[in-house]
Amino acid sequence: MFQEAYVYSHQKQVPSRLHLRINKIDKMTDTNENPHRCDVCEKRFSQTGNLKRHMMMTHTNEKPHRCDVCEKGFSHRDSLKRHMLTHTKDKDYQCTICERRFRFSEHVKQHMLIHTKERPYRCEVCANGFKRVGDLKKHMLTHTDEKAHECEICKKRFGQKGTLKAHMLIHTTEKSHRCDVCEKMFLTSRLLKSHMMIHNDEKQHHCDFCEKSYYHVKSLKKHMLTHNNEKPHRCDICEKEFSIRSRLKIHWLTHTNEKAHRCNICEKRFTRSGTLQMHMLTHTHEKLHRCNVCSKRFRVRSGLKTHMLTHTKEKPHRCYVCEKTFSQRSQLKQHMLIHSNEKPHQCDVCEKRFRTTTVLKTHMLVHSGEKTHQCVICEKRFTQRGHLKEHMLIHTKEKPHQCVVCEKRFRRGSGLEKHMLIHTKENPY
Repeated sequence: MFQEAYVYSHQKQVPSRLHLRINKIDKMTDTNENPHRCDVCEKRFSQTGNLKRHMMMTHTNEKPHRCDVCEKGFSHRDSLKRHMLTHTKDKDYQCTICERRFRFSEHVKQHMLIHTKERPYRCEVCANGFKRVGDLKKHMLTHTDEKAHECEICKKRFGQKGTLKAHMLIHTTEKSHRCDVCEKMFLTSRLLKSHMMIHNDEKQHHCDFCEKSYYHVKSLKKHMLTHNNEKPHRCDICEKEFSIRSRLKIHWLTHTNEKAHRCNICEKRFTRSGTLQMHMLTHTHEKLHRCNVCSKRFRVRSGLKTHMLTHTKEKPHRCYVCEKTFSQRSQLKQHMLIHSNEKPHQCDVCEKRFRTTTVLKTHMLVHSGEKTHQCVICEKRFTQRGHLKEHMLIHTKEKPHQCVVCEKRFRRGSGLEKHMLIHTKENPY
């Protein structure tokens, strides 16, 4: 029989324990009681052993204790001992709701909070709730802006050790974890496990309001902000508001124009590592995401999602001015600029203004004269990919645009529009 673990309500007890912990930390901040100071981050400790432990965990990243089974390294012997139980100890503790099993009773207690939706640890600054005191401590760093962890390669600093570890993956190109289904390679086993959910179609996290499902709890949390319309994070420069802090950080880069992520092949630079990863697929021409209806393939999953709307004809995003509907939220945003007549993007050469950065980039090719898109048949070059696609119809003799009245076909949509005036008797001039 499995040992059953029950979780009782800690609404009254937990805050008192948390306050005791905070009070204890506050008392230990005195220099006399904490004579041992870290030379790197100036944090103080009561004992030399604690200082050594801190140096090893935070700054040196030294892991002298190694597991004989899987060769994983640890900073402390206690951590290694606990890890060894994962190889030897059975999962004796079972969740009474979903029957998931755990090795330790405290793990099942933490797990139960998923079912109860309980968040006993609350931030005193922004009132966000957390399941674990460790998560609360990590969160508190977002308010203090303390960044004790530095990357040895690019000197970028981070508030959490885990964030630094994730950042270090940018500097390495080794991908040792392979997906058995599509053979895609990943830097870590965690990324591979996350990827496998796509193949298994496991969307375990459901929204209580709109019944939308997500692979990851983080995605669900971000989605939930769309229902309460809360935007607590504001830009100090332009006062634009965001629902999550990460989007504010990305927005800041539009003001600083910082592009820290560089492509090793064409040296193009990007503000985000995710955008760089997407860009790298243009060099490999790898298209892993396939449409189940028409078998068309896409480089990124978002491209496949957008494409699927062409089959379902679904247009969930509606303009509140003219009630026109769109399949994508980005299309609606772009459309809204028509009503506002706002053109925020200006050309540095001729000062002409445009509604979107995409149109501005296309316009800039007029000044540079650059024609990057070449026809593989006649080698004619074009400034825009769309123009190349239209040109290719000359070689294929394809006429995708058909008149619904007389069934006459046209290569271009503009040609069909002009032709339709014959049937409608409209004079365009």
